[in-house]
Amino acid sequence: FLSGGTDGRDGPTQAAGGIVNQNTLADVKAAGLNLKAAFANNDSFAVLEAVNGLLITGATGTNVADIQIMAIGATP
Repeated sequence: FLSGGTDGRDGPTQAAGGIVNQNTLADVKAAGLNLKAAFANNDSFAVLEAVNGLLITGATGTNVADIQIMAIGATP
């Protein structure tokens, strides 16, 4: 799942958004992060930052909209 801002920013952070894949939950657990606490605090940034899941593009010079993409399928 990819969620990002086309302008290269998501609110007050340097990230445009984040990417979550089939390894993210295992990475979060391995890092010892408290996912429930992060969700309760609306803090996906800290979690994704800790597991290298932030999408950082820099300013793009556009502001079309935010985009979300989810790919679902069997893995080889």
